[in-house]
Amino acid sequence: MLNLQQFLIRMSKKNEFALLQQIKFPEDLRQMPLEALPQVCAELRQNIIDELAANPGHFASSLGVVELTVALHYVFNTPYDRIVWDVGHQAYGHKILTGRRENFHTNRKLNGLRPFPSPEESPYDTFTCGHASNSISAALGMSVASKLQEEKDRNIIAVIGDGSMSGGLAFEGLNNSASTPNNLLIILNDNNMSIDHSVGGMKQYLHQLHTSGLYNKLRFFTSQKLFSWGWLNDERRKKILRFNNSIKSLISNQQNVFEGMNIRYFGPSNGHNVIELVNTLRSIKDMKGPKLFHINTTKGKGFEPAEKAATIWHAPGKFDKTTGERIDEESENKPPRYQDVFGHTIVELAKANKKIVGVTPAMPTGCSLNIMMQAMPDRAFDVGIAEGHAVTFSGGMAQDGLLPFCNIYSSFAQRAYDNIIHDVAIQRLSMVLCLDRAGLVGEDGPTHHGAFDLAYLRPIPNLTISAPMDEHELRHLMYTAQLPNQGPFVIRYPRGRGIYQDWKCPMQEIAVGSGRKLKDGTDIAILSIGTIGNKVKESIACAEQVWKEQGKEISIAHYDMRFLKPIDTKILEEVGKKFTKIITVEDGVIQGGLGSAVLEYMADHGYTPQIKRLGIPDEFVTHGKVPELMKIVGLDQEYIVSTIYTLINI
Repeated sequence: MLNLQQFLIRMSKKNEFALLQQIKFPEDLRQMPLEALPQVCAELRQNIIDELAANPGHFASSLGVVELTVALHYVFNTPYDRIVWDVGHQAYGHKILTGRRENFHTNRKLNGLRPFPSPEESPYDTFTCGHASNSISAALGMSVASKLQEEKDRNIIAVIGDGSMSGGLAFEGLNNSASTPNNLLIILNDNNMSIDHSVGGMKQYLHQLHTSGLYNKLRFFTSQKLFSWGWLNDERRKKILRFNNSIKSLISNQQNVFEGMNIRYFGPSNGHNVIELVNTLRSIKDMKGPKLFHINTTKGKGFEPAEKAATIWHAPGKFDKTTGERIDEESENKPPRYQDVFGHTIVELAKANKKIVGVTPAMPTGCSLNIMMQAMPDRAFDVGIAEGHAVTFSGGMAQDGLLPFCNIYSSFAQRAYDNIIHDVAIQRLSMVLCLDRAGLVGEDGPTHHGAFDLAYLRPIPNLTISAPMDEHELRHLMYTAQLPNQGPFVIRYPRGRGIYQDWKCPMQEIAVGSGRKLKDGTDIAILSIGTIGNKVKESIACAEQVWKEQGKEISIAHYDMRFLKPIDTKILEEVGKKFTKIITVEDGVIQGGLGSAVLEYMADHGYTPQIKRLGIPDEFVTHGKVPELMKIVGLDQEYIVSTIYTLINI
């Protein structure tokens, strides 16, 4: 007679997803016997591999938490119980188990599933994900809300990775969790090391004791009795807890920062043993007070190439699921990516300028600072997921004579806004803030679009704000920014490739605050900033050619402003005097950016042209391919051309 495990193996050979296809929602999962869960995990992992081989996304992170995802939905009554995912890179298994398996092939596509968990998509997605380190604070808020609304049976779980734990917000959440009444469960997913087996009888004993139902019932019963007899109050309880933690630290020969904050600690445990995870979660779920469960996982677990190179397989694009070979759909001899132009150029500059250092918050490969890290390891710094610290750390180095190039993704730089103002701009410190992934970034969606930087930086005094139109301009701006006494200098550029194969031009200084006239004209002036200017250039040529074919003639002037601040007032004066019709084009939000700056200048100086502003509208833009999104927001060639026609015919 077959046992359950043998039966499941035989069924899986007949149907690759024999169990997974029975799970539409977590309540279906919870009907299965505990012994079936390893097979569920195997099927879920294979499903993720199959889907992402053809439909790219965040791969290695989701493979690493398959067992944890299954265990959480098996033990907890989701969606009534709340799971808050930090970042959301790891939530593909969660999506598949919560009613979205049939539609998962639409993930990250226009009008398809969102790239990260979102409450607008599913009740199982409890909080917006995308940026790191917010899960503990959000989950604590939910825990307090449940307590105040007398939802005493609701469990709140925050799932946070060891990388996200480096963010300052995570520590703020931990600090508040220690002092605010709550029953929050924090799961620390630690994938920065191999899975260690417990060694020594006492350490193993302590692990078993901490998670023992009998131990915890006895502990709770004793504390309740002592409270009822008046022998124990909250202050004495904290002292006893601290003493207990000290004894455990002495025996285990480890200092535990969490228990030092009066947050009960469990682990570390094998994050790929689903049975062990379920048993542990069951034993600690009803404990009172904040608690942290530490698990060790392997990023990319179950797919050997991803296990060996987790960084490459974070978001690998399409790949052969059998061989592990990544599929490069782009032909050779393409122009370089802007991030690579930055990476090679900073090394070139740093060789000539010994004061230059590089800083990035956990994105050395993404922003190509890894090139400098390999060439000059003592002059390039990855500070972890800590954007605010990255800016202030750079400010400290600038204060004492170095010249930091601090590279942060545009949307992540939002987290360092006060640091830019308080720690850099007020002191007019000479540092270069390079904002990668500016503008619309595509499939990562609204949490990652670099839409706001021009608008949110423009009001800050002492800043120089620039945006290159191409790779040559990026090199010129980087060269200009490292010249003496420039103060804080912002350079923003997009994700993706440039336009030149011969990008490595000699670098030259650009006068700060100077734009350039790319094309003269008499009927209408178009002012653009950044790489969107290339789309404007194409649109002007198209518009003039179409009108020429119709026997008409229009003359369109085009100015590349280059700097939003200080803005080129000579160009604005020329345009204000010469033109009655102006179009501004930018790949940032329309409120507060280039268009607003032009309107303000014209109003302040008595010019009254008709101005049409093109940019990202006052809404959060969805996810999809960049050309699709540009069409949606009215920044594609067709819309720019139609705007020219409309304005000229008025």
